[in-house]
Amino acid sequence: MTEIAELTGQVKCNGASPSCSRCAARGEAAPTLSYTKQLESRVAQLEDALSKLRGEGEAELRKASSPSSVAESSSSGPKIKADPDTQDLAREFDGLNVENDGRISFHGPTSLFQLPSGAVNETASTSHYAQELEARKERLVNSAWRERAFEQMAVMPQPYQYLLDSHWCWIQPLWNFVYRPAFTRDMKINGPYYSDILLNAILSHSVRWCKAEPQIGPLLDSYDGGAQFSHRALTGVFDSLKSGYAGIPTIQTLLLLSAQECGRGNRTQAWLYSGMAFRLLDDLGISIDSRKYSGSAQLSDEDIEIRNRLFWGCYFWDKVVSLYFGRAPTMQHLRVSPPRMILDDTAEIETWTPHGVTFPDGAHYPPTQAHSTSCFMKMCGLAEVLNQILIHIYDPNRPSTASEFYDCVQEQSRSLADWWEDLPEYLKLSAMNLPPYSPPSHIVILNCFYHTINILLHRPILCSRDLLKIRQETHDSSHLVQCMASATTILSLFDLYRRTFGDSHVVLSLAYSIYTAASIFLLEIQALKYAAPGTLDKLKFCIFALERVKAANPVIVTALNLISLELQKLQINIHSALPAGQPEPGQDHHYQHQPPSYTHPHRPQHSQSPSLNSNPSRHVSPGQHQPQPQPQSSMSTHTQTTGSEHSLMQGYNNFQHPGATFDMRGGEMPQMPPTHLLGGMPNAVMTIDDPGSYEITPEVFEAFSYAQPITTNMTPGFGQGWGGPPQ
Repeated sequence: MTEIAELTGQVKCNGASPSCSRCAARGEAAPTLSYTKQLESRVAQLEDALSKLRGEGEAELRKASSPSSVAESSSSGPKIKADPDTQDLAREFDGLNVENDGRISFHGPTSLFQLPSGAVNETASTSHYAQELEARKERLVNSAWRERAFEQMAVMPQPYQYLLDSHWCWIQPLWNFVYRPAFTRDMKINGPYYSDILLNAILSHSVRWCKAEPQIGPLLDSYDGGAQFSHRALTGVFDSLKSGYAGIPTIQTLLLLSAQECGRGNRTQAWLYSGMAFRLLDDLGISIDSRKYSGSAQLSDEDIEIRNRLFWGCYFWDKVVSLYFGRAPTMQHLRVSPPRMILDDTAEIETWTPHGVTFPDGAHYPPTQAHSTSCFMKMCGLAEVLNQILIHIYDPNRPSTASEFYDCVQEQSRSLADWWEDLPEYLKLSAMNLPPYSPPSHIVILNCFYHTINILLHRPILCSRDLLKIRQETHDSSHLVQCMASATTILSLFDLYRRTFGDSHVVLSLAYSIYTAASIFLLEIQALKYAAPGTLDKLKFCIFALERVKAANPVIVTALNLISLELQKLQINIHSALPAGQPEPGQDHHYQHQPPSYTHPHRPQHSQSPSLNSNPSRHVSPGQHQPQPQPQSSMSTHTQTTGSEHSLMQGYNNFQHPGATFDMRGGEMPQMPPTHLLGGMPNAVMTIDDPGSYEITPEVFEAFSYAQPITTNMTPGFGQGWGGPPQ
């Protein structure tokens, strides 16, 4: 008690000379007055510093709970370096346990599975952590290259090897569910990061796109067309859940099964499988930053890498499946969540080749760097922005006030702008200056996903009558331009994609972007009560693109039905033999034959469509081929009378085979028009690079405010609400 009292200042030297009674009794030299004052000054400094740190921590907590926090996290980029907020890790988490059978599980202090402990361990300093990070990265990269070399020497029978290669090419770079080096290594030794269940899930997922390919289709006959893989994965995962033994391969299997059922349109199965995966993520403690477990569980470099990747793969899939089904997202990125960081970046510099695509004689896909790691990291940044949009605009269980809605639009607009500004040039695609061939599929999908989110953010502003009345600033033309330009850009990017690879490997996320673009062209016709030829051409392109990819993604049939119902409401026959934009006899005459004059040219010199060279070239690595400007022309301004849906879109079907015009020697490919004329008006050029070029009158906003867009989800069994402020 005496020592404690002394430390708190209750007993101290009284400065008596030659020695105070306390110091004499203890046989100690009395401290000088100057030394005492130094100590008091130091204590005051430390108390002041502690007070400031507490204030900053509270401010950070308030900031993290607001939508604006996403802007900073999503625009920071995937920098592989020490986290500046390492002080958040000052105390470790108790609760991560290694059980007798080797499994790692997480239980909080209130659980039945552990006693609460008051002892905490201090983690290493920031400088020590930075050094350890570099060492971990070096070890992981060396191990990854070694396993990739062993993988090249391994021999696997067909169709297993073909289906696996398809997964590594078209799926893995986008979602990162499976860590390839650990999976292929443990496949040989039956290690913890491989299971037959996971292998069958990968094979079953790849069958969706590969079963129509002539070199692999016949081999699948002995597997019931690939159905055996799905059956084995399903029975295996439920057996593992029944036994209570579920590890990381079980989570990965459930994610792949969820994606597969989502593409089939089986929404209940897809939702349940993803939910089980997210629950298992918490059960294994993966949703907590592994750096907090250094004392309670010995995690290897590879363990931490896999857990970080899996968390962000789940986070991304949670946002996408919530978007598809019109539901609120489940997973949130908290201060204790794993950092958005990948140390093993070997996939960044690998060469990407379009697996399963056969090009015409004399044509080949040039050597192209994959950029898989940076692409996935930037996709996760987009997912953080989408999370805020889903919560504050589209959550059916939590309607936002008009103020919250508008604030979210403003803040996430800045987040998207920052994200695009920070996007590396080798990942950035501009519709005004596309390369002669498509970059890797995941890069195209990244750009399309950005434009999809841009539409989902700005579209509700156009359809909010009450918001237009109370906030005059919502008359800003940029909302309309952003939607129109992003929709047009999606079509230009998909046009480049299919001319290079065909449309047999189109994943659902890319098809959803086309569906979202179609909603904007439908919205224009509904608002302006006029079907301009260029708008109908783009709408036809969307419909025929979705028709061709529905074999691998049957849920697209629902999307097509929703578009068809909207066309019926608008009394537009997309199969009409009349010239585009001309109504049929008996059609409602409020759809005009001439475009309405709704715009005023802000800059007269822009009365024509801008040149394709108006922007600096943005090359895809390797960008040695310069795109050649093409005259702007619509895909199809007239259609022929025929019963075949494919004959209605000759411009699309001319390039249904991969590489039909893929001529690297010529260095050019025909492109869709990269701009859009609102209502066919020559002065209303919609381009995302210059959204303020034209002043659009309030009548346009009034017209759009009465329009009702089609649902964001493709499953009419769920709610049809589009989100937005209360009307």
